Amino acid sequence: MGDPGRNCVTWARGGHPKIFRHVGHGWLRELLRHRIRDGVVLRLIGKWLKAGVMEKGNVSFPDAGSPQGGVISPLLANVYLHYVLDQWFEQEVKPRLHGRAWMVRYADDFVMGLTHESDARRFKEVLPKRFGKFGLTIHPDKTRLVPFQRPQPRSCGNGTLLSDGPGTFDFLGFTHYWGRSRRGYWVVKRKTAAARFRRAVQAVSAYCRRHRHDPVGEQQRKLNQKLQGHYAYYGITGNFPSLGSFRQLVTRIWRYWLNRRNRERTLTWAIMCQLLQRYPLAPAHIVHRPRSRSEPST
Repeated sequence: MGDPGRNCVTWARGGHPKIFRHVGHGWLRELLRHRIRDGVVLRLIGKWLKAGVMEKGNVSFPDAGSPQGGVISPLLANVYLHYVLDQWFEQEVKPRLHGRAWMVRYADDFVMGLTHESDARRFKEVLPKRFGKFGLTIHPDKTRLVPFQRPQPRSCGNGTLLSDGPGTFDFLGFTHYWGRSRRGYWVVKRKTAAARFRRAVQAVSAYCRRHRHDPVGEQQRKLNQKLQGHYAYYGITGNFPSLGSFRQLVTRIWRYWLNRRNRERTLTWAIMCQLLQRYPLAPAHIVHRPRSRSEPST
């Protein structure tokens, strides 16, 4: 695979909506036979597929899809996409491309990097046909081409150097974009995606509103659990400003709802600072520090 930070020019991103409902049983059994020879296991999987789905009290037995909520459904969908997408991309697509290419897939969400725009456009045309062969479709809103080359300086009329801004894309809750490292090199950075950030803030606000009359110590314990969980996922190198903003908003939301435990509204920020000394919130910190190679600045 090529280095995404150094070689990637165009990114193709896609995903399949409600993939668990579209997995073809016939295709799935055929793909499973590539690795599983035990007839007992295959019959057991067949029983899972025929178990039926209950929606609003009504039981149906669809000819496609795996059981909604079934513990085996993510596994079967992953096996399905391994042959439909992963293996096909490595064995048939990459040898036909003019440049380098790589792919990252998590469940039914994936992102692909290709060094040539022409390859990316050809691949985007072929991908729906490949998925359609196996009863799947591409998500129309999430699939797009994004120019993502390293920013290049360009000259304007008065001799000033400007930079062409590359695009950005969201993947697995992070917005990926180009930025300068501490040494001045161009690197791919990540920050919490706006939609995920907004959702996390709304969840904290809903909790504080419902539990504003609980003991303050209990609220602090729950909020710290939420903060630590947020840091555990989004605490990646380069994302500290988003973590700090999230903690600041949690503090403001907590004060807002504590101040509405009664009609007096006496919880000023001075009192809140004293309360935080006794019931501190977990400070923002980086959890994941992936190693990265230094690249010459261009």
